[in-house]
Amino acid sequence: MSTLARILDWGMCTMMDIVQRRHRLTLHAPRDWRMYVEQHRGLTRDAYFAAPKATPNDYALLARQHTRLRWLSPIETPWTENNHVHVDFYLGEGGPSAPTVLMLHALMSASDVGYRRWAARFNERGWNACFLHLPYHYSRKPPWTLNGELAITADCVRTAEGLRQGVSEARQLLDLLRGQGCREFALWATSYGGWIGALLLSVEHGFRWAGLMSPIVDVGHAIWHSPAGAATRRELRRVGITEEMVADHFPLVSPLHAPPLDPTRVVLCAGDHDRIVERADVERLHAAWPGSEFFTVAQGHFGYRMMNEMWARMTTNGLL
Repeated sequence: MSTLARILDWGMCTMMDIVQRRHRLTLHAPRDWRMYVEQHRGLTRDAYFAAPKATPNDYALLARQHTRLRWLSPIETPWTENNHVHVDFYLGEGGPSAPTVLMLHALMSASDVGYRRWAARFNERGWNACFLHLPYHYSRKPPWTLNGELAITADCVRTAEGLRQGVSEARQLLDLLRGQGCREFALWATSYGGWIGALLLSVEHGFRWAGLMSPIVDVGHAIWHSPAGAATRRELRRVGITEEMVADHFPLVSPLHAPPLDPTRVVLCAGDHDRIVERADVERLHAAWPGSEFFTVAQGHFGYRMMNEMWARMTTNGLL
């Protein structure tokens, strides 16, 4: 199992490395990044991830079991496709006020077929389910790119703004759902989605539980040491962006700096053979979040066993 997991992770990391080679930085990148960090230095996470109400009539309200919600993102980017929030809403028999789980997918997630199946399982348990198209994925993907190709790159400003979009837009969705009478929420989040989910937990309340699977925890490791970040760090070093310069922004975007409002409702899962988000990183998050729960699964970063194990854990804990 460990050999297969490592081969799968290696193959995906090699693909990411090849794709990221076509994203070159200009020599102005260090200046632009320093200006961005200074612009937001001193902000609280609540302010940085501000979430103005979604503009009325920019979304279709819960009309049938599967509804697509859509509104303008509070953060504008140069890519038109990425400037609209898109949520697939799966309404269960309990109606709009039933507890609702937000499903946040992994980086470069290529298909929502599995998530549609999980939405059906949540509906059977009395939960509504929302599948969010995270920045630069699915409907938000510029036509010349792969799913998520632009979400995490050597362009630190774009990466930070994409992350900011993901958290702020999820907050907007929570506000929209509260307006429909929903008061209880949950998180079902993986990898990049786990990173966004961890930050969301630090600024929002009302979560009955949160399952974070291989969440990107140590941002420094992800960039400077993970095999998935090889092309990114080569490009950063080429233009003179250092580890210290990137770390200046960690107080706002690193889960290790962002304790949840209620860590006792968080279940963390790591892959025993994961080289992208290493088990030790998730254990550090568990230690930094007193009262959270932690377990491991025999897989690498990429695999399907983890979700089944998380479902079983939540069922055993009586949370579903």
